[in-house]
Amino acid sequence: MRLISICPSNTELLAYLDLTSHLVGIDDYSDWPPLEHLPRLGPDLSIRIDEVEALKPDLVLASLSVPGMERNIEELQKRNIPHVVYQPNSLADIHDNLLHLGSLTGKEAEAKAVGEKFQSFIQLYEEYAKNVQPVRLYWEWWPKPVFTPGGLNWLTEISSLAGGSNVYQHVDVASVQTDWDDVYNQQPDHICLAWVGVATDKMKPELLSKRPNWPELEAVRLNRIHLLEEALFCRPSPRLLFGLKKLAAILHPHIFPENDELDPLR
Repeated sequence: MRLISICPSNTELLAYLDLTSHLVGIDDYSDWPPLEHLPRLGPDLSIRIDEVEALKPDLVLASLSVPGMERNIEELQKRNIPHVVYQPNSLADIHDNLLHLGSLTGKEAEAKAVGEKFQSFIQLYEEYAKNVQPVRLYWEWWPKPVFTPGGLNWLTEISSLAGGSNVYQHVDVASVQTDWDDVYNQQPDHICLAWVGVATDKMKPELLSKRPNWPELEAVRLNRIHLLEEALFCRPSPRLLFGLKKLAAILHPHIFPENDELDPLR
């Protein structure tokens, strides 16, 4: 099959099914696994559909977990380019997408095997999490305006599995737009910065103390501010389990295993 992925999470799904050798093009932001030899087709919100069409794909993988992807999907539909659209919000959705993609590509057995490891790892961390008192986590996807995951998002589940609770889990949406005053009122125990499209070495956590009242937050006073890779927390693919391992080891190092950075699904 000639495959094209136009967002990083779908490229990662293909990698777990050993399908990257079938890729003929990817978006600009797909960076795992390294696929430097492939044509880049533009940023995920403005894919150059003429180039996609010219590559004559058998299947294009799109995702509505990326806000703004609708424009690309409309063009794919208009040109009758074969495509599939995923919109995962939960870990169960990611598992289902994996199995569905396996069925489309003749990789049912591989998808089932990876899916079983995925679920087993989640169950393992559910058992660990029973032994801790959850700490309150504030996740920041973007600082101004403030965007943070709500209750209908995989990071609420990752938080729970790592022995925490998302302070916005009571809001029944995938993504919440709010402000710094409202975040302050949530009184988080830990602040998790995973700014979309920003490398951790480009973040400036010291700027948090300049926000109104924030120096009084216990998380800021105790320097419980964690700079986390958006690739391990903001993309709905099986690689979220890397993020889970890392976060759990940070929050409860005496309960959860050390973060050995090994792939839980390999």
